Amino acid sequence: MKNILFNFLIYFSLFLNSNTVEAKLEELVSSLRSPWSFSFISDSDILVTEKSGNILKINLINKKVEKLNHNLNILEDGQGGLLEVLYKDNEIFVSYSENRGNGKSSTSVAKATLEDNSLNFKNIFRAEPPINSGYHFGSRLVIKDGYLFITAGERGEGMIAQDATKHPGSIIRIRLDGSIPEDNPKFVNKFNWLPEIYQIGVRNPQGMALSPFNNKIYLTNHGAKGGDWFGIVKKGENYGWKILGWGGTNYTGTKIGPKWKPGFTKAIKYWVPSIAVSSMIIYKGKKFEEWNGDALITSLKDQSLIRIKFKNNNFIKEDIIFKDTIGRIRDIEIHQTTGEIFLLTDQGSVWRLY
Repeated sequence: MKNILFNFLIYFSLFLNSNTVEAKLEELVSSLRSPWSFSFISDSDILVTEKSGNILKINLINKKVEKLNHNLNILEDGQGGLLEVLYKDNEIFVSYSENRGNGKSSTSVAKATLEDNSLNFKNIFRAEPPINSGYHFGSRLVIKDGYLFITAGERGEGMIAQDATKHPGSIIRIRLDGSIPEDNPKFVNKFNWLPEIYQIGVRNPQGMALSPFNNKIYLTNHGAKGGDWFGIVKKGENYGWKILGWGGTNYTGTKIGPKWKPGFTKAIKYWVPSIAVSSMIIYKGKKFEEWNGDALITSLKDQSLIRIKFKNNNFIKEDIIFKDTIGRIRDIEIHQTTGEIFLLTDQGSVWRLY
């Protein structure tokens, strides 16, 4: 972790409602190794996960880096490893590809109390069945009203996302202690669903965020060859993978299915060809007031930060804030005090947009 501060600045113009505003990108941290997620634990400290299994505590002011010890049984395989980290009221929630033996893994979620540099994690969710695949773990976490929402990717298994007796390819809702809410779909009108499942039919949702404006949860999802989308989490509904192709095709070029048809949840925005959407936020802050209520979405392949203006789940406008500037963007967070935006890249850097 030596030479972690580059203090590299990029000056550029942003187009906000047809007005040009000067903004800066500053590289605060570098030399991270395959980072996947970060979460603020104070105004100046963040926790960062690296896919290999490291949890790092980094002070963004003095650049001090501490490696935290933990007891997670991680299988780093393809897209899998130590993935999301979420801090809430002195508790740390992580999602990871859990080593289930014989090359199999699951999207699992564990929590620990942040007391010192040693974290004793306990699982509160484990996607069943375990699968021998390094693809599509999903793994984003959101807390809303005392419930934990989890995106569980379909692990490259396609139609498993339509089988609600299995977790992969779904949105999960549990309490913060891992117990199951009595009003989940299984107990209302989806009697054959697993009790943790809240919504089905997703492929690889690597972005999810709670809106501070309407208290709804939004998400982004990787399509195949095309068919990325941004949409909303809806109880008991079905996004249609792999009956629907959302405008994309298989990597072999063969057709998957229609973009959308009645009976399935309709996304707010689709991208064809794919931009490889990753993380997202619904912006609320002082720094970029023009963006309040808009979705800010990051991408990997397109290496862009995108602003989506929408209303009542209807798409209005898309703006590219910047592209091909800092590399593949894996995660995004808002500084709750300043409203500045922080970004994490696959290249191993934390950037500040201000």
